[in-house]
Amino acid sequence: MDLPGYGYSEMSKQEKVDSGKFIEDYLVNGKNVRLIILLLDIRHKPTEDDKLMYDFILKENLPFIIVTNKADKIAVTKVDDEVQRIKEILGISYSTIIPFSSERKIYTENAWKEIEKFLA
Repeated sequence: MDLPGYGYSEMSKQEKVDSGKFIEDYLVNGKNVRLIILLLDIRHKPTEDDKLMYDFILKENLPFIIVTNKADKIAVTKVDDEVQRIKEILGISYSTIIPFSSERKIYTENAWKEIEKFLA
């Protein structure tokens, strides 16, 4: 399930509450959910919605990885610094954050290796 722009959509407050409940129910009770891939834009600090989703995933002990997309939009020499910044903002000390670029196909092998661990 893809939730593109869920944090940026123009929904009413009630619609956001309703869709939030639906997402939570689906992630906790969905029988086919093997992995949650939390996509974060490497160029921006995580939003409040990103933080809420991350905290929810941890609280529910759901299988997840974090992938930071658009890594091609910043200098290769800055990727590690941006990943570290995101870790600090989310309070992550143990989880891997995987940079990714679908456009230039950089870092894709690392992402697929992690995803395949959950599909086996």
